[in-house]
Amino acid sequence: MARDTSPQCKQCRREGEKLLLKGERCLTDKCGVDRRAYPPGEHGRGRRRKQSEYLTQLREKQKARRYYGVLEGQFRNYYKTAARQPGVTGENLLRLLEVRLDNVIYRLGFGASRRQARQLVRHGHFTVNGRRVNIPSYRVRPEDLIIAVLASEGLKAVIEDATDLTASVPAWLQADHDNMVGKVLRLPERTDIDIPIQESLIVELYSK
Repeated sequence: MARDTSPQCKQCRREGEKLLLKGERCLTDKCGVDRRAYPPGEHGRGRRRKQSEYLTQLREKQKARRYYGVLEGQFRNYYKTAARQPGVTGENLLRLLEVRLDNVIYRLGFGASRRQARQLVRHGHFTVNGRRVNIPSYRVRPEDLIIAVLASEGLKAVIEDATDLTASVPAWLQADHDNMVGKVLRLPERTDIDIPIQESLIVELYSK
């Protein structure tokens, strides 16, 4: 399984804002963005060069890719799929990223971060409609029922801690935290997606 293993705090510092990649740590004084509010690297403290149109678009794409924890090839494939679908390409792209199983687990409050949710999925701790699914990129659909397989008390504690940390469940999902059950009510609309991404810049980048 291909995955991004680069330091997470450096990813946030590169984008100049918190991407909440480490869950609870991002909300403490240990957050890398708060401690070193400049880009990583030898010249990070130097004067920032003026951003070109291309660089602005590139940074927006990188920010979206890092939010959802997908690699460059995966992200490009999502864009190609979104471009073939009817409707607004940028909104289609964000919707495809939102309905990834690892993101849904995070949105339901069963993971403190998308990376933790991805690991839980990979270890087979969730079923979708009664079938174990260990593919983080699995695309959920309306009426899908997601249930945590609590094979150990340790896993239950992890999910309960995550539930305490995560924000409220979005309107397109339904969560029963007592029984560790989630349901997909509908596909997300643009207004349901709260990450600060300007998807139009990503579309402009790939349209060149």
